[in-house]
Amino acid sequence: MRTVIVSGGSSGIGRATVEHFARAGDRVVSLDIAGPQDGFGGFGDRVSWIRCDVADWQAVDEALERVHRDHPLDVVIANAGISLRHGVLDITEKDARRVVDVNLLGTLGLWRGAARLMAAAGRDGGVLLATASVNGRRGYPNYADYNATKAGVIALTQTFALELSPRIRVACVSPGAVLTPMQLAEYTDAMLADVNARIPAGRHADPAEIAAAFHYLASPEAGFLTGQELVIDGGETAGATTAEWGA
Repeated sequence: MRTVIVSGGSSGIGRATVEHFARAGDRVVSLDIAGPQDGFGGFGDRVSWIRCDVADWQAVDEALERVHRDHPLDVVIANAGISLRHGVLDITEKDARRVVDVNLLGTLGLWRGAARLMAAAGRDGGVLLATASVNGRRGYPNYADYNATKAGVIALTQTFALELSPRIRVACVSPGAVLTPMQLAEYTDAMLADVNARIPAGRHADPAEIAAAFHYLASPEAGFLTGQELVIDGGETAGATTAEWGA
C-alpha cells in the first residue's frame, strides 16, 4: 500500500484524485484548509484529512512529517489552487499575492518538503506530481496572475526533475477546462457553453479524467517519464475546432 498526499483534496480535481487512489488501494491523505463537505465515505481509514494552508510552509512541513513518521511518502500531488477572475488593470496586490502563494509557492513548498523526506528515507521511486494548466502555455484574458503561476509550475516540474533524477520522478498535468466547483463559481451557463464550443471534444473534462492521469503518472508504467507535462484539454490547444474549419 502506497502513501499518497494530495493537496487541495476536498473538492474538484483533488477530491477525484483522492478517491481514485483510494479505490486502487492506496493510503491517501488530503491537505486542505477545509474538509470535504460530506466526508470521504466508503474508504475507511485509507483516507484522512489534515487541515493545512499550503501557503504556510511550516504547516506543510509539519503535516508531511506527521504522515511520514508512520508511513514513508510515496506519491505527493500538489493540486491546491485558486483563481480570481479580474482584468490586469483591476488586480490588487492582496489578491495576486494570495494566488501566487497558493498556486506557485504552495507547490514549491510542498515538493521541497516531500523531496527532503523522500531523500532522507533513502528510498528510490518517489513521485512528485502537480496540477498545472494549459493557461501556463498561453495568454488567457482575466487570469494573468493565475496563468503566470501555472507557467511557474511547469518550470518547477522541469527543474525538480533535473535535480532529483533518477531517485524521484516529477511530472505535472495541464488540464484545459474542467467542470469543477471553482469553474462553476466563476462561469455562467452561457460562458460554459461558449467554452465548450471552442473545445474540439465539445465539453469540459470531468475531474475523474484528470485523476486517472495522475494515477497513471504515479504508476510503474510511467517509470521512464519525468520532467514532463501531460496536457489533457480535449484538443483545445491543438488549433481551431472542426466547426471553425467548416467541417
